Amino acid sequence: MNFKKSILLGTVVAFLLAGCMGSEDEVTEFNKPALYWYKQIAQSISKNNLDKADEYYISLKSEHMRSPLMPTAMSMLAHAHMNSEEYLLANYYLDEYNKRYGAESTREYVDFLKLESSFLGVKDVNKDQKLIMDSISAATVYLARYPGSSYTPLVNTLLIRLHMSQYLLNENIAALYDRTGKEEAAKIYREKNAGSIVELSDITAPKVGIIGKVFD
Repeated sequence: MNFKKSILLGTVVAFLLAGCMGSEDEVTEFNKPALYWYKQIAQSISKNNLDKADEYYISLKSEHMRSPLMPTAMSMLAHAHMNSEEYLLANYYLDEYNKRYGAESTREYVDFLKLESSFLGVKDVNKDQKLIMDSISAATVYLARYPGSSYTPLVNTLLIRLHMSQYLLNENIAALYDRTGKEEAAKIYREKNAGSIVELSDITAPKVGIIGKVFD
């Protein structure tokens, strides 16, 4: 079963099980069938209790690592964490899926989801500079690895926005150094932009904040 179908199936199951499961037992449980843990994961996701869903996944994984329910559970959890803007956890499940079940037919889509998740995870550009650089690198690798991908236009859009963000960040840091009389430091950051695929004339600077609006 590919990742897209797993997400669709998992979403349907989550809503169906929400209506037929009772309240969660807060007593520590163990030695349960794989289907039990899977149902608990689905119910917790339907209630948007992702912390509990993660705990049930750990139980499913530790007791039934080879269960055929594992890939769908991972898909459900990755999708749920993305919807909740918990992108680090989403990427954890995407990585887990790729390690265990990734085939050429599914890896392209899962890798795109990882890239999208990392991009959306940039909340404060001043604090997420490494994430921006890592995302630029990941997008570049993706385009080289999947040259005929149907996601290429979307990846190119993400990549351009990331480069725009990096350019504006460098320019704002340089301007800050200019104001404090540190011309040499300002020059270093402007030189970083010299090889950028975008130019300042290509970018409409945001009116609010430094560059956060580039991601809107």
